[in-house]
Amino acid sequence: MPRLLLIEDDPAIRTPLLRALRDRGHAVAAATTAMDGLRAALDDRPDLVVLDLGLPDVDGTELLRMLRAVSRVPVIVATARDAETEIVRVLDAGADDYVVKPFTAAQLDARIRAVLRRGPAAATDETIVVGDLEIDPRSRGVRLDGVPVDLTPREFDLLHHLATRRDEVVTKRELLTEVWQIPYGGADKTVDVHLSWLRRKLGETAAAPRYLHTVRGVGVRLATPDTAP
Repeated sequence: MPRLLLIEDDPAIRTPLLRALRDRGHAVAAATTAMDGLRAALDDRPDLVVLDLGLPDVDGTELLRMLRAVSRVPVIVATARDAETEIVRVLDAGADDYVVKPFTAAQLDARIRAVLRRGPAAATDETIVVGDLEIDPRSRGVRLDGVPVDLTPREFDLLHHLATRRDEVVTKRELLTEVWQIPYGGADKTVDVHLSWLRRKLGETAAAPRYLHTVRGVGVRLATPDTAP
């Protein structure tokens, strides 16, 4: 039985949603503030968090960033904020999915099941070593030549996904789907910009790559400097 944490302050939404999710086979706990939700997520280690953004003490997006600094628990944001810029901002902060109120319990349940299906395949506790690059998914930390590299949550997710597929060419469509959770497609420019930022932090450029190699018209490949052509 999946264990969920619902962080929602509005009782008119929280109470019926708790009942509906439990009726659909989930074990659900609830928190009504951001700080209570953060403590519950760290202490109880749920399988997934459903997060409202309009919380009374701390904005949900800030809570998401705090949670992503210490945990890879899947997060579905459930909010009335439907502006495209807001959706992009929250996904970039580390959300796994985004559902706009009003929504049905059946719709949310389908989103939960979809996120949980892909979660175990994407997650691994083992540190990935590629040349002098170390990627630790448990701490979400990266070290290059023994020196910590300061990455945003999205930059880490991008690098980690490429590392799990090292020496393979990964398409931008796959990166948009698996890292940005945008299955209906999106702008390749989003991937290009984040790759540019990531390259700069790894001390390389597209013209002089060490780890991140662009395959024109196909995608990008992460490889060790010794084996990369």
